[in-house]
Amino acid sequence: MTAGEKHRTRGELLKISGSYWEACALHAAVMLNVFELMGEENLPAGEVAARLGAEGRGTEMLLNALAAMHLLSRKDGLFANTYDSSTYLRPGSKEYVGDIIKHHHYLVAGWSRLHESVLSGKPARPDRVADRGGDQLEAFLMGMFNLASGLAPRLVPTIDMTGRKKLLDLGGGPGTYALHFCRVNKGLTAVVYDLPTTRHFAEKTINRFGMDDRVSFVEGDYLKDDLPGGFDAAWLSHVLHGEGPDACRLMLKKAAAALAPGGLLLIHEFILDDTMDGPLHPALFSLNMLLGTQEGRAYSESQLAEMMREAGLSDIRRLPFSSPAQTGIMAGTSS
Repeated sequence: MTAGEKHRTRGELLKISGSYWEACALHAAVMLNVFELMGEENLPAGEVAARLGAEGRGTEMLLNALAAMHLLSRKDGLFANTYDSSTYLRPGSKEYVGDIIKHHHYLVAGWSRLHESVLSGKPARPDRVADRGGDQLEAFLMGMFNLASGLAPRLVPTIDMTGRKKLLDLGGGPGTYALHFCRVNKGLTAVVYDLPTTRHFAEKTINRFGMDDRVSFVEGDYLKDDLPGGFDAAWLSHVLHGEGPDACRLMLKKAAAALAPGGLLLIHEFILDDTMDGPLHPALFSLNMLLGTQEGRAYSESQLAEMMREAGLSDIRRLPFSSPAQTGIMAGTSS
């Protein structure tokens, strides 16, 4: 063992290997709407099974596993939601994360074929989430909304937007960040630019926030179509990792060209160390891009900085922000 090398026990390796059991139990409960069904009640397993239209044996096994995970409580044969499940897993809660859990569920089949993708260098999933529509697209977009809604109130106030009037939220999905930037910066308006399949979700979210007068949606493909211009800030959150280096360079050049001189371009991404072997979540997320895209990957700070320089940006720096998911923010200024 070399100096500084992390040592793992056999038990730790087996725990990692079997950790998907716990994840799949959580996925099943969310997909079956168990936590919503439980509500504020204390219910026997038989009643939960009846409400689910499910078989009793399997239902009780799932409920017992959820209780072992502290996502349900069990007392005198009755099951109930815990604080955690009520707060994070019941639809309608402000901190609900069920949609992104559903998205993770749809990714499981692809992850089970990771060894095939490593050998072939090709995705295990035949199409991108944005092309699937239906429940999978809704889970992805609303999952992004859930995560961004939790992070944006902490992230947005850390970015100085003084004097900036018009923001481009490129690939902004449901528009969560555009809405929060406008809420924090009273003189700011924003355009969410994304694929036509995203329009319904974005407009629904904008309407929910009551900000139709300050946030609008423009549909298009940022790799194929011309972008609108006249912005003094651009926000690219989790869009570069879906593309290879050439497409990222093109996207950044287009975004930079959409800015007025002195405009601020911001990239929010899973940023790898320059050694490429950490942090853990960006490294694993890069594998997720292998499974789902032709060329997508996580990028390092130096790789992002070089692409920003090639796009004609200056004063390139990393902002002092880090999220629980190990994301970071790069900034640059248009000339």
